[in-house]
Amino acid sequence: MPRQTLSPLLAAQRVFFASGKSKALEFRMESLRSLQGALQRREKALFDALRADLGKSEAESYLTEVGFVLKEVRHTLKHLPRWVRPRRVPTPLVLQPGRQRLYHEPLGATLIIAPWNYPVSLSLSPLVGAVAAGNTAILKPSELASASSQAIAEVVREAFSPEHVAVLEGGKEVSEALLAEKWDHIFFTGGTGIGRIVARAGAEQLAKVTLELGGKSPAIVTAKARLDVAARRIAWGKFTNAGQTCVAPDYLLVEKGVYGPFLDALKVAIREMYGDDPAASPDYGRIVNAAHFERLCRLITPENVVVGAEHDAERCYIAPTVLRDVSPSHPAMQDEIFGPVLPVLKVEDLDEAIATIGNHPNPLALYVFSEDRAEQQRVIAQVPFGGGCVNNTIVHLADPGLPFGGRNESGLGAYHGEHSFETFSHRKAVHEAATWLDLALKYPPYAGRLGLLRKLIR
Repeated sequence: MPRQTLSPLLAAQRVFFASGKSKALEFRMESLRSLQGALQRREKALFDALRADLGKSEAESYLTEVGFVLKEVRHTLKHLPRWVRPRRVPTPLVLQPGRQRLYHEPLGATLIIAPWNYPVSLSLSPLVGAVAAGNTAILKPSELASASSQAIAEVVREAFSPEHVAVLEGGKEVSEALLAEKWDHIFFTGGTGIGRIVARAGAEQLAKVTLELGGKSPAIVTAKARLDVAARRIAWGKFTNAGQTCVAPDYLLVEKGVYGPFLDALKVAIREMYGDDPAASPDYGRIVNAAHFERLCRLITPENVVVGAEHDAERCYIAPTVLRDVSPSHPAMQDEIFGPVLPVLKVEDLDEAIATIGNHPNPLALYVFSEDRAEQQRVIAQVPFGGGCVNNTIVHLADPGLPFGGRNESGLGAYHGEHSFETFSHRKAVHEAATWLDLALKYPPYAGRLGLLRKLIR
């Protein structure tokens, strides 16, 4: 992208931000209402784009994309007047008389780089936070979901003026040009490799960076789990969007005593959701492109297949596939799968499951299926992960009240709801001192005051 195109746009946004207009509460509220209206009016176009890019049904597109963003907008509109108020902080005795407050200050020019797998929600959900916090934003959707990228650009053009929020479409060259500019905050969702590049760009600029990455998110099924419920919820969480979900169960660790019965239940659950021929199901998606299709096919070892493995290169279709008797050295256990291939490992007990997870970087999500409260709490306490569920999968993303984010290689920072507002704000700490009393105790000379200072500073 030529700098003569990008630089004037970013300069216009900086002028707009400096005017103070984006900081006014009513302007923020009106901007969010404008986004809400544009989403509702262009819902069908977004559905069509998601079908073209990923084979998503209208129901799945609403549940995981359009409806997801609309819920985020409604939640933010309801609570934003409270979020923007200065917050009182208790003032310790040593700093009396006075009072203390936290002010949430907009950061300025923000950049949002979005992925292809949930192109609408992972573009517009962070945008809600950026606008709510009073910033300007440039949004870069993924070129791999080209129809969705165009539809998102139309929504943004309808909802915002370009000096407030703009979309820049294109490939790698656009992302590189954007990262070469100076930003006040960079928000990136995608793979760990590109995340490192974004982090380096942020470090060079000393810009605040949020990284929403991924990794191998495990699910544990213990002998004390409800196997039928576990199978349905794992199948749903794994095969929604044809497995192209950053928090999908990436591999399963199943206790040996229930290994066979669980695999039987999983086969039943897949058949109930997608029928005997998932290729004919209106609710089952497609792989985004040929490169990802070929990568996923290389992970399927015929000798391990329990169900699935059917594929069609012309339609980028891979059936929901379950692999049994998988070892830690199996190709599907090396990197995040990001597709409808589910390796199932047999473990002796919960100790081995926890140890196996420890052999991988901290996952973005973790799921444990057990009716035993002690087992649930043990996993939560002993395994580091971004977020997750007990006896369910992926739904922790659905509540704007919960922060969503990873740790270490699975991410940096969190968002959704008030956490998005916090992410796109600077918390400015202010102590307001009274002048009617000015004790000499805090000023030199300090001779003979150490004992009293010890009592005051506790």
